[in-house]
Amino acid sequence: MAAEQDPEGRAAARPLLTDLYQATMALGYWRAGRAQDQAEFELFFRQCPFGGAFALAAGLRDCVRFLRAFRLRDADVQFLASALPPDTDPAFFEHLRALDCSGVTVRALPEGSLAFPGVPLLQVSGPLLVVQLLETPLLCLVSYASLIATNAARLRLIAGPDKRLLEMGLRRAQGPDGGLTASTYSYLGGFDASSNVLAGQLRGVPVAGTLAHSFVTSFSGSEVPPDPMLAPAAGQGSQVDLAASVEMWLERVCGHLGLGVQEPHRGERAAFVAYALAFPRAFQGLLDTYSVRRSGLPNFLAVALALQELGYQAVGVRLDSGDLLQQAREIRGVFRTAAAQFGVPWLQSVPIAVSNNIDEEELARLAQKGSEVNVIGIGTSVVTCPRQPSLGCVYKLVSVGGQPRMKLTEDPEKQTLPGSKAAFRLLGSDGRTV
Repeated sequence: MAAEQDPEGRAAARPLLTDLYQATMALGYWRAGRAQDQAEFELFFRQCPFGGAFALAAGLRDCVRFLRAFRLRDADVQFLASALPPDTDPAFFEHLRALDCSGVTVRALPEGSLAFPGVPLLQVSGPLLVVQLLETPLLCLVSYASLIATNAARLRLIAGPDKRLLEMGLRRAQGPDGGLTASTYSYLGGFDASSNVLAGQLRGVPVAGTLAHSFVTSFSGSEVPPDPMLAPAAGQGSQVDLAASVEMWLERVCGHLGLGVQEPHRGERAAFVAYALAFPRAFQGLLDTYSVRRSGLPNFLAVALALQELGYQAVGVRLDSGDLLQQAREIRGVFRTAAAQFGVPWLQSVPIAVSNNIDEEELARLAQKGSEVNVIGIGTSVVTCPRQPSLGCVYKLVSVGGQPRMKLTEDPEKQTLPGSKAAFRLLGSDGRTV
């Protein structure tokens, strides 16, 4: 019933999204009469990711949804029966059919809170067989989410508080589930919005996006808009032929920039006009399809100024190639002179967005003092976490029947601390951690 009421919970992870040895251990516990022994596991990581000093705990929401929906269906049990020895007692499979997480208790760090090595992100207690079965799904749900949130937080710290950060890595993500997780938890880590529409629908993440180069190159300039007329923003007054108005403004813009009126690409201009007719209150120009200086910029200004006459205000431009920092400075300079030349003060502060395989080093460059970049779109570097592809979370047994359990091993780094724990964070008089 819970799964039917919350289909997202069922989609987040299924009980059989697990390793086979969880099922073999479950059979072993059941056969030994220990299925109902009370046990506690802890989920934690051993080292901070990216060589940093912190991580962000994330994925709790997905874990709770998964636990509420946890139930082995007939098809699940039938598959396990095919994977386990054929002489397995049928009563074991009947036991599996009756399992849920009603007897499981989870203590967790709050979603998005600071986390440090060895401190449990989750403490999971309940019947031994059940909490063992939960190991792999919970690790899967927490590890990548926490890694993404931490990576996003690092990028936010580099960018500073004033730059707008957009996650746009869905097409680079490790599959659909990875894409949704990355979009969700990059927002938790400090990004402002995502290009991922499904993350907006399912998770409430703000979505953002405009146009790609394919939209621009699809126009040759010979197209005639079926309806080129645009009414004033205020809703009063006569409609204006926007395409014709843009052509008139182009002459003035080219004169100001010292360009021939034939230099700006006709197809690009037709694409900008088409987009402006569809989104007059949210017009944004993608400037680098052909030439930023000789085509994209004059075409954008012509459309923006034609819209201005009708009371609309362009919302920005975007660059996706070249030296983004230098081009942004040059574009800002043109905007300032054009604002003065044409008496349009808001033009000098039009937001400049950039994208193009931006990593931590390039982000630091774009965020430096004096940068004219306002919006930064990051894809691959946030969703794939190239500096460290895994957080390395582990899920370790710490007690059974109230008695501590400890793993020693031949590797001291893999030894565990036995017993149930309570973690405290000490703060100084200034509110900082000590």
